[in-house]
Amino acid sequence: MEYLVTMTTHVPDGTPDQAVADVRAREAAHSSELAMHGHLLRLWRPPLQPGEWRTLGHFAAADDAELEKVLASMPLRVWRTDEVTPLAPHPNDPGLPAKEGAAEFLIAFTIAVPEGTPDRVVEDTEAREAQRARELAGQGHLLRLWRLPGQSRALGLWRARDPAEMQAILKSLPLDAWMTVEATPLTPHPSDPVLPS
Repeated sequence: MEYLVTMTTHVPDGTPDQAVADVRAREAAHSSELAMHGHLLRLWRPPLQPGEWRTLGHFAAADDAELEKVLASMPLRVWRTDEVTPLAPHPNDPGLPAKEGAAEFLIAFTIAVPEGTPDRVVEDTEAREAQRARELAGQGHLLRLWRLPGQSRALGLWRARDPAEMQAILKSLPLDAWMTVEATPLTPHPSDPVLPS
């Protein structure tokens, strides 16, 4: 199974800087080990407020219990809270690997088909959406797509030059008129397993 984990760290007041540096160094080393074992797939930094310490992680584990063991093994867990979101397979997932270059975005979608929309219109729109997803994957814009818990929700990992291009890409989706979108611009995390060593 795959999971998105929002990891928020709160270092207790008065903690010596050297203690923080030590835990961070051990965290980076352990992150490399988790990546080698296939548990840690990606790490990103979302937009942060001053003084905020938050990371988004893409993890793989056999089940929730194994994921908890993986998260508990991380040195920063002593100061961290984790919010886990299970990710289910999506039929339009291109399953592409990350690449260096363009900016990445996590885009959460919620689809609300207007009441009374004929089934044929829904089926046609979904088929066009699947075709557009294949096109965007071929262009290197759509890397991954997952189903989120809840009805008609999905999460995608996208690439674009900038937020304006990302917005234009989203507007080109056939389901756009029925979607509510939450976009999170991502910046590289120094311990991201896909970064060159």
